[in-house]
Amino acid sequence: MNLNRRSFLKSASISSAGIVALNSCNPVSEKTNTDYSRLDQIINEPVLKTDLFPDPVIIDSLELLRYEDNYLCRVRSKDGFEGISVGNNDQLKSLYPIFIHRLQSFFHGKDARDWESLLNEVYVYKSNYKLQGLALWIPLATIEFAILDMLGRISGKSIGGLIGDVKNTRIAVYQANGDRGIPSGQTIENIKKQLEESKAKAIKFKLGGRMNAKDTPPGRTEQLIPLVRKTFGDDMTIYADSNGSYTVDEAIRIGKILEEYRIDFYEEPVPFDWYEETKQVNEALNVPIAGGEQEPSLHNFRWLIANRALDIVQPDIFYFGGMIRSMKVAKMAELFEMPCTPHISGSGLGYLYMMHFVSAIQNPGPFHEFKGFNTEIPLTCETSSLESDSGIVTVPSGPGSGIEIDPDFIAKHEIVKG
Repeated sequence: MNLNRRSFLKSASISSAGIVALNSCNPVSEKTNTDYSRLDQIINEPVLKTDLFPDPVIIDSLELLRYEDNYLCRVRSKDGFEGISVGNNDQLKSLYPIFIHRLQSFFHGKDARDWESLLNEVYVYKSNYKLQGLALWIPLATIEFAILDMLGRISGKSIGGLIGDVKNTRIAVYQANGDRGIPSGQTIENIKKQLEESKAKAIKFKLGGRMNAKDTPPGRTEQLIPLVRKTFGDDMTIYADSNGSYTVDEAIRIGKILEEYRIDFYEEPVPFDWYEETKQVNEALNVPIAGGEQEPSLHNFRWLIANRALDIVQPDIFYFGGMIRSMKVAKMAELFEMPCTPHISGSGLGYLYMMHFVSAIQNPGPFHEFKGFNTEIPLTCETSSLESDSGIVTVPSGPGSGIEIDPDFIAKHEIVKG
């Protein structure tokens, strides 16, 4: 395997697991890469297929429910339709007051078909724009997923079918490993155990100290990079994630080691909001640069894409406020022939929502993030086992989210009031 940036981007558009290739397009050339007009057009184009709904879908109630550390969002229309989402539980433990006090009342009586314009309106409602970031976007994404579940049940379409044309029905996953602070050999053993479950053909491991270059134990990064390649071989696709650990010079130094061992992408080499510095690192290296997990702004993604600071975009569909906004990022990246490989949050049903999103984008990467399935939420799915079969997961094709959460489990939840 001798994978440079050009061959990576080419291979990212080719599927061995039912993932479609990139649509042909005319990307903006290097000479005109500050011409944002086409990107602005994409940002302003509607995503949600409102033509599927000839009649208004008036939101009658919107509730946040809690049982122990699990959060559900339940929306009901005046005509009696219902949608449910599972929140990002790790974050909603801190952010639920924003849902209750800044968002919930805004949506009562609104037409769910107007979701895209409602996103713009709620952004300025009560000056919510001052909360931009995870504080605002995670509660809003939780609401959006419930809305999409309801609209899917009304129309008979999967969530993916509401935001695009479903072509990617089987998703190849990469096994994400979150180890830091342990010896490199122990990390290798942990990855092996995880691969026994997922049988994935791609993996991702962590570098640096997370927004801090200090390795624990010292020298772990330099030891781990060659060890991962030696252990898993040339046929394994391998990604590395530094979570913004480095300065520009150190990121480039580590990047050269990654190139030596043919690592397939380098995620967040410098802090996520160091835009110019990300571009500097990208220009200095051949290993593809990935990023966007923490990015809250469409406008900033627009810059990162047009100026080719990134090679792979990674919006997190919870952190970025849902699938509608994330689809706009994917479409901007598609114009520049960049793959979209969304980041997923580790709690709740993030993996399920990620699969629906990937099912509808036209420029998926070859592998998508997998952190294991949540077995604490009792549910059934008639159209997918929701299990990894040799590293491939089938996307549910039923209406809405395609799953049914156990009603007895839902009944254990209490309405959150403040």
